[in-house]
Amino acid sequence: MQLTFLGTSAGVPTRTRNVTAMLLNLQHPTQPGLWLFDCGEGTQHQLLHTAFNPGKIARIFISHLHGDHLFGLPGLICSRSMSGSAQPLTLYGPKGLREFVETTLRLSGSWTDFPLEVVEITAGEILDDGLRKVTAYPLNHPVECYGFRVEEHDRPGALDAKRLVADGVPFGPLFQKLKAGERVTLEDGRIIDGAHYLAPAIPGKKIAIFGDTAPCEAALALARDVDVMVHEATLEAAMAEKANSRGHSSSEQTAQLARAANVKRLIITHVSSRYDDEGCRRLLAECQRYFTACELAEDFATFTLP
Repeated sequence: MQLTFLGTSAGVPTRTRNVTAMLLNLQHPTQPGLWLFDCGEGTQHQLLHTAFNPGKIARIFISHLHGDHLFGLPGLICSRSMSGSAQPLTLYGPKGLREFVETTLRLSGSWTDFPLEVVEITAGEILDDGLRKVTAYPLNHPVECYGFRVEEHDRPGALDAKRLVADGVPFGPLFQKLKAGERVTLEDGRIIDGAHYLAPAIPGKKIAIFGDTAPCEAALALARDVDVMVHEATLEAAMAEKANSRGHSSSEQTAQLARAANVKRLIITHVSSRYDDEGCRRLLAECQRYFTACELAEDFATFTLP
């Protein structure tokens, strides 16, 4: 999987950072697809600077209904329709998302030429497509806001074909069933259990993508043991009280959460527009004092999960 940031600024865009949006490229051999997390104003313009086709976006997850996470959605939906895309699109977000989408389309005389579904979510599992599941966790923000934990299902381990052949199992269609862990009956009456010939399961990747939040109880469960945690670092450590009062986190609070949750990698984003490049490096340094495996997201940066 790859995560590409289309916007990394908090509240308002800057000359070098657009407002929040990030694209998850699933890159699965049988079910490839693009998932978008948040859609701030100008997201469709940001996409024009990448190789990604908006018509390939299958799901959009909106953490909350503040404009810097939402105002790009009507334009993206309409442009996607005008481009002739027929692929269905499903939106996930808090109560009010459906009204926002339907009202903007109605008042602007717009429509979609593709199937559009809006799912208004609450805390808990919101999706399982057979390969991965997504769970929403409630966060601490002035409006209803969620973070999303994306977990791939574990994959079966490799099948020991040499041992099967050595045990007299003929190579052929039965191997597919054994690979799935099933039992098969051979012509000689023997029953072969595929589970006995499989290597240990391959753990699926786990990503935690936070919406805006001050420190909260659900954060630890959302981020626990993930491979990558994406979290805001809106303000520097000295401004933690101000950040928290507005439903945001400081750099140090974000890094402390990553350490407490035993995450493997932290990517910070949603940086206040008050910070220039030097200020952003200072925020990163504050995080790295508590959690060394921390990186700062820039617009159009891509991070790969091995």
